[in-house]
Amino acid sequence: MSILQKIKDIEDEMARTQKNKRTNSHLGLLKAKLAKYRQELLCPKSSGGGGGAGEGFDVAKTGDARIGLVGFPSVGKSTLLNKLTNTFSEVASYEFTTLTCVPGVLYYKGAKLQILDLPGIIEGAKDGKGRGRQVIGVARTCSMILIVLDALRPLTHKRIIERELEGFGIRLNKRPPQITIRRKEKGGISLANVSQLTKLDEQSIRAILHEYKVRNADIVFNCDATDDDLIDAIEGNRVYMPCLYALNKIDQLTIEQLDVIDRMPHYVPICAHHCWNLDELLEKIWQYLNLIRLYTKPRGQIPDYNAPVIMSAEQPSIERFCNRIHRAILAQFKYALVWGSSVKHNPQRVGRDHILNDEDVVQIVKRL
Repeated sequence: MSILQKIKDIEDEMARTQKNKRTNSHLGLLKAKLAKYRQELLCPKSSGGGGGAGEGFDVAKTGDARIGLVGFPSVGKSTLLNKLTNTFSEVASYEFTTLTCVPGVLYYKGAKLQILDLPGIIEGAKDGKGRGRQVIGVARTCSMILIVLDALRPLTHKRIIERELEGFGIRLNKRPPQITIRRKEKGGISLANVSQLTKLDEQSIRAILHEYKVRNADIVFNCDATDDDLIDAIEGNRVYMPCLYALNKIDQLTIEQLDVIDRMPHYVPICAHHCWNLDELLEKIWQYLNLIRLYTKPRGQIPDYNAPVIMSAEQPSIERFCNRIHRAILAQFKYALVWGSSVKHNPQRVGRDHILNDEDVVQIVKRL
């Protein structure tokens, strides 16, 4: 029996099984088996014939961040790429116009952002249909996913795309589960939960661990985890990234429909063909990428505002700032002078552990 057939059989059994307290353990076991088979599908054993990303999909990663345009065929991904980056990606009225990965570069707020126009995915892409495995494989390497939806069929496409990405280990707008698993040589399974578990019981946990052949481990739950969270923590290869939904072709909607869409989280209504609302889309992309700009100041000169150093807003310390410029700087680092909102007075002398804010100005002082 092929892996695809095994996956289908498990999905059919899950659909037939009524969800209640008695079946929680059985459903958790089925989900664990499903995750294992999908992992085998994602990373098949080598048969000596090559493989890799596939022709047209091995695009070098450049710039400060990578954004993947994901969506169904003919929703306007290529038009959006052309408008944002002035890169030519073929546009036509028929489906599957784009057959390979087309890269483009967007310069915004001093940052160099690489945008990838990926071929349209179809239902079953996670199982390899329509080159879906290569498309979603490239999407896993992105810093952010921009899902382009047709304004006339947004929810239908959204559910299918999310299911395909989830099947490939991509978690959208989620944080990694706060579950600590420490394997050991003996002693059996030890469970501890800091938070109360309302969606998992001990029987379900042990069934999932048994399926993954985890016999001896200390497991600590720091959140109200689900069986999917536990499977993700055991697998350890999930990708968590921000996602924005660009609702394209809004010229076909009424004002009342746009008002409803505007209140939905993670949505930006646009019309790529008429360049409507692209400014808000760019601002939202910048916000979801969670980047900050830092300016360098050579001694005795004015700050260089034309070439900012782009960093993630997650713990942007002076040490990371130095490594971002050149790793050899830290060996000669003495202290730094900082101007901006992260210090109490300008300039302020700080050490390598100081946390910077957006648009701070930094001058590095080296040892003589």
